Amino acid sequence: MTDLALDGPIAIVDDDASVRTALRRLLLVHGISSVTHPSGPAFLDSTTLHDVECVILDIHMPGMSGLDVLEEVRVAATKLPVILMTGRYDADFARRSLDAGASAFLRKPFEEDELLRAIEVAIRDRR
Repeated sequence: MTDLALDGPIAIVDDDASVRTALRRLLLVHGISSVTHPSGPAFLDSTTLHDVECVILDIHMPGMSGLDVLEEVRVAATKLPVILMTGRYDADFARRSLDAGASAFLRKPFEEDELLRAIEVAIRDRR
């Protein structure tokens, strides 16, 4: 990221611990703090929902999908940017996600720069 100043951490929500760890480390290398959650309900029930700058959210998780979480985030914190990611691309799901208010839709594996650019755009659009 370039000159983007963040007021809070980025939330990472993914049921795969290795993905959470990798994303957390990637953000840390770029001076970005993060908080991680293993599921949508864990994130929604946390106290961090209103303290984060952006959410990086996996779509395919057991119990509550990323799209379900996005809809709940829109109710609780309408301006919070949400970047959805998936390893199983589906054009219809991508369209539905963007229509529901996702800031970006990324296919795993994605390039580091692609994620950083999506975060930067999402946060700038929020402001």
